[in-house]
Amino acid sequence: MTAGSTSRPPRSRLRVGVIGAGRVGAVLAAALREAGHPIAAVAGESGASRTRIETLLPGVRIDKPSAVAKACDLLLLTVPDDSLDNVVRMLVASGAIHSGQYVVHTSGRHGLDVLEPATSIGAHGVALHPAMTFTGTDVDLDRLTGCVYGVSADVTERPLAEALVSDLRGTIVWVAEEHRALYHAALAHGANHLVTLVSQAMEMLRQAGSADPAATLRPLLGAALDNALAYGDAALTGPIVRGDVETVREHLRTMVAGGADGALATSTVQSYVAMARATADHAVSDGRLDPRRAAALAEVLDGALADLGS
Repeated sequence: MTAGSTSRPPRSRLRVGVIGAGRVGAVLAAALREAGHPIAAVAGESGASRTRIETLLPGVRIDKPSAVAKACDLLLLTVPDDSLDNVVRMLVASGAIHSGQYVVHTSGRHGLDVLEPATSIGAHGVALHPAMTFTGTDVDLDRLTGCVYGVSADVTERPLAEALVSDLRGTIVWVAEEHRALYHAALAHGANHLVTLVSQAMEMLRQAGSADPAATLRPLLGAALDNALAYGDAALTGPIVRGDVETVREHLRTMVAGGADGALATSTVQSYVAMARATADHAVSDGRLDPRRAAALAEVLDGALADLGS
């Protein structure tokens, strides 16, 4: 599927304006365009944003945020979380947002509260966060099929949210306003921290002599992820769950020493210790790890951090 291709027409066509042509905004706009919604205008100032607009949204007008907001029926705000409140307030203050307009943001952290300046003048607010990692290229368009969107919306706006997610070929999980931060923390912990762990594991394999760490990890991590999603803690395997104290001690000894070439990052050791502790706690709670073995493991983990600081 590529930008500019056609698909089934939407139930009602909405002129869409996008403020923030980052990885998320450009891709969602391209997907909505494929579904038949015309893209009225896009705001994006950086070179990378301009390239994404030219690639994913060819022919779409680039304009100032206020002009984009005035030109559309549905305003899609895909700006960074910390900028969202200020962007909404500035657009309302300038008269760019109007009563009856749909204002949709894609922040995971924020819900409807951040849109209060707009909804207080009669706009319809929706928080619609895609649980997906984006590259900002047309590769993402196929990945949107089946994507889950964490949505917060009042009852009157739910039909619009459902229609948008349907046009994006996704599914909805409704998130209560008071749970937005927890929802987003779960996604960040599961996805962003996974990237850090995998990158650290790849570096360790390089030092161990692997010419292609990704090929070594891919089948193992794929199986581990599938098992974890299906079985939760019951999918845990490895030396922590088995209580193999000496194996863990040897892992940490070589890691604290700096790995094969003495350049292993301190953060990698700290990550290993933190995750080992969490794994041991889970294994003890479900009865798979004897508390005495867990205590011995804890001593080894504490010792490794002490050695790291010495």
